[in-house]
Amino acid sequence: MNIRCRLIEHVLLALAALMVLPAWAQSAASSTASADHAPSAPAAQSQCPVVLNYRVLRLQDEKTQDLCQYAGQVVLVVNTASFCGFTPQYKGLEALYDKYKSRGFVVLGFPSNDFSQEPNGNAEIADFCESTFGVKFPMFTKTAVKGDSATPLFKTLAKRTGTTPKWNFYKYLISRDGQKIVSYSSMTTPQDKDFLSELDMALNARAN
Repeated sequence: MNIRCRLIEHVLLALAALMVLPAWAQSAASSTASADHAPSAPAAQSQCPVVLNYRVLRLQDEKTQDLCQYAGQVVLVVNTASFCGFTPQYKGLEALYDKYKSRGFVVLGFPSNDFSQEPNGNAEIADFCESTFGVKFPMFTKTAVKGDSATPLFKTLAKRTGTTPKWNFYKYLISRDGQKIVSYSSMTTPQDKDFLSELDMALNARAN
């Protein structure tokens, strides 16, 4: 009698194990499917170069923008001003952006009054840029670009290149992977041959 009871017990345990297996397999399959279809945002965020891992305010409406959205592109960061001898460079920068944006290039403009040539408010700057030079590339709110008051973005650019903006329309060309940053003085126009050569090489390179 005892042997029979033990046999029945073993059979019941075996049946119970078989019933659990499909549930486990289904759970594993479900986990795998979830991973395959998980949102790509966290992965994209993890690939954002340190130099672009900042949030800034858009010039037109002061809404927060994540610079990580430009990860994988060649980025030209420029500090701008409305009342400067170099202000006409807006036109060249817009032409550059329009020509190369399809290849993954973007100009990011940061108005600054650090050199006392941008007294206007954000709304006035936005109107001036669009109405005078037809600027369509992304612009952001007035920014401190040098010294202790510089924003984290410009502090990072200065640390990586060893130079802070010396005047308005200073330029930082950032590679697709964010590892290479080349600085250019205000005297370097968007049509400068050496600059365009460096830009072409950056555009032809792939992000890691």
